Amino acid sequence: MTTIEFSDHGNTPFEKLIGHNTEILNHWNRLEETFFKNTSLDAHLLEQVRRTLAFGNGCEYCMVKGGRPDFNQSDLKISVAVSFAELFSKDHRSILKNHFSMLREFFSEKEISELCTFISFISASQKLGKIFNLTEEYQKNAVVGMEQLNLFKD
Repeated sequence: MTTIEFSDHGNTPFEKLIGHNTEILNHWNRLEETFFKNTSLDAHLLEQVRRTLAFGNGCEYCMVKGGRPDFNQSDLKISVAVSFAELFSKDHRSILKNHFSMLREFFSEKEISELCTFISFISASQKLGKIFNLTEEYQKNAVVGMEQLNLFKD
């Protein structure tokens, strides 16, 4: 059971939880769409970052949507982005100027801006999912179940 009641607005369980204010819902959805359709970052990279953040932020609804990150470790651009996202989810206050120097080896200033805003937006969404108790049962697009993720294996 979610921590607040679903609204009558929105298409997904997450949208129905933020849909109590349709203006917020509409703008939230437009921003999400912008990240996935109108940035210079590759969709596969964004998905791997999203998956990484799901585990760092503890959003079960988001974890089962795609499962664990799944990419070729030799793709350094994705590896760096995922590592940065993981650090952000653990302790964003520990991010230093040196981390941005590392990002600049693989990303333009525009891409760094887009990556950091994407990470922040997705983290906010996933933290909402966690506090609203959006669990596996609400995720209609799940590709994996929580029992298959074996969260204690790491």
